[in-house]
Amino acid sequence: MTHDVAVIGAGVTGLSIAWHLLGAQDRSVVLFDGQGVGSGASSIQPGGVRQQWGTRMSCRLAIESFRFYEAFDTRLEAKVSPGLTKCGYLFVAETEAGRQQLADNVALQNSEGIMSRLVDGDEAADLVPGLNPEGITGASWHDQDGYFDRPLAIIGALHAGALERGVQIVDRNVQRLERGASAWKLTLSDGEVAFADNVVVAAAYATPELLASVGVDTPITKEPKYLFYSNPVAQRLLDPLAVFVDRHFAAKQLADGSMLASDLSANGDPDAMRNTWYRHIKESIRDRLPVLDLISFPVLVEGFYDVTPDKQPIVGPVTGHDGLWLAAGLNGRGLMMAPAFGRLVAEALTTGSLPEPLPELSLDRFAVDALTPEPQIV
Repeated sequence: MTHDVAVIGAGVTGLSIAWHLLGAQDRSVVLFDGQGVGSGASSIQPGGVRQQWGTRMSCRLAIESFRFYEAFDTRLEAKVSPGLTKCGYLFVAETEAGRQQLADNVALQNSEGIMSRLVDGDEAADLVPGLNPEGITGASWHDQDGYFDRPLAIIGALHAGALERGVQIVDRNVQRLERGASAWKLTLSDGEVAFADNVVVAAAYATPELLASVGVDTPITKEPKYLFYSNPVAQRLLDPLAVFVDRHFAAKQLADGSMLASDLSANGDPDAMRNTWYRHIKESIRDRLPVLDLISFPVLVEGFYDVTPDKQPIVGPVTGHDGLWLAAGLNGRGLMMAPAFGRLVAEALTTGSLPEPLPELSLDRFAVDALTPEPQIV
């Protein structure tokens, strides 16, 4: 049997694509992932969803996805509510350059209908009680940004919804791609083969190795990210997510009371560098969030981003390889933008035309240096 579409990767992006594909029209869709549904990058992430971005296309993708999530209960049936909490995101600058970047971002966001605003240090401290305003040059705030308390419920609902719509899910990895005379041949980890007219690779940081089997160079690297977690704290001390852009530090209190904190510049061997990262976090807390000074963070969790040079995703068809598509290099925004990417890829495969902003997200942009770097990555 030759499937109409094979999707490789059952994370939130691959699941969204598969679900959207079978909402558009009747076709045969198969989803491959030998590690299990939602087991890769989607399995370790704190559930943040925001609309504060620094490029027009990122803002538009975030708006569409956020609206999808606001109406989530009318679209998909989750066994457990994902628990969307609009706690607000505060991006804090401590330099004039940092403030100017936030001001530029806010102006762009406002032009796209995102009602973020630039605030001074004193107002930032009003928005985030316990924040030390001294030395803050400015901050951007949007009260509609927030997080899912149970982000894996999104994965579960998309999985169940895809199955209900008729997606076939195969618990095996795709090891190799090969273009045949009339279809793509997918060689699986157990030696079996499958065939599809179209293949969408949504395999995050595993994408480059798979695309290399057809001679395609994909500029995606696997970048570690580290989060420190506290034990649950009964008192609500930090409801909004606070991101300190110049010192590369972020902190948030989750719904169960636990705190998360991150050295956003953390890099290296976690066994060797853990104490260095922890010192940076504690120094940042003492300087900026002294209300958290007595909190300890005993748990360190490692996750990974699939990162591109311009911090923008690669989504769309691969030139010169008819029927081969990419949806990878999400740079940490898989959950945030999966609904939009699912809709866009499904629409393109259905209509044969590329809706905006897919042309801007093409793999070809790296060959011609047509890049639009995203400045507001966390």
